[in-house]
Amino acid sequence: MPAKNIVKSYIQNGYCHIYNRGVEKRIIFLDEQDYKVFLNYLKIYLEPPTIPEKRTENINDATFTAPRRPLNNFNQEIELLAYCLIPNHFHLLVKQKSPRSIKTFMQSLLTKYSTYFNKRYKRVGTLFQGTYKAILIEEENYLLHLSRYIHLNPAKYVKDSPLHIAHSSYGDYLSLRKTNWVDTNLILSFFKSAQRTHLKDMLSYQSFAEDYLEDSEKILGKLIIEDDDM
Repeated sequence: MPAKNIVKSYIQNGYCHIYNRGVEKRIIFLDEQDYKVFLNYLKIYLEPPTIPEKRTENINDATFTAPRRPLNNFNQEIELLAYCLIPNHFHLLVKQKSPRSIKTFMQSLLTKYSTYFNKRYKRVGTLFQGTYKAILIEEENYLLHLSRYIHLNPAKYVKDSPLHIAHSSYGDYLSLRKTNWVDTNLILSFFKSAQRTHLKDMLSYQSFAEDYLEDSEKILGKLIIEDDDM
């Protein structure tokens, strides 16, 4: 019988919760550089493509310049609604615009990061725990709670610091920064404002994320990670 969420449903214009962890639960982001490299790959894959820089080639004693081979670009295929990176795993909430583009996107992203990681730390072998996991989200209410779950996930790692400094899209949702490859419009459209305006404000996204009494994990059930998964 296949493992949980290994068998995936790929639907055009469908929303998916994607996650994976390090093999044997190992740390996959050891320092700030690792986080920045993973986020930079997301940026390259999801921003509108740019003209690649040129490289110098030398063949048969003849030197010439040629454009660098660009990485795959998924700007027209994938929308990233929310994300967070934790020392040993990550979460992405994405919309797939074309059939099966998630598969190509994730293979490209994880292969690229694994190659970087293994080269930097002089290791060989698989970095991630098997194939990534993907769960189809079919109700808008679940989208809202999944974004909350993702943005609260780093809480135990930032400890007494504000959540928006975590390696996540929460700062974008609070309008503290603007990352052009993160689309906050859909989820924020359900709220009156991004940040709370007073202590009893329950109409802002920040109040929903930080003050909502019901546990999003209980609402989402099988749509998120189980404790022993990570």
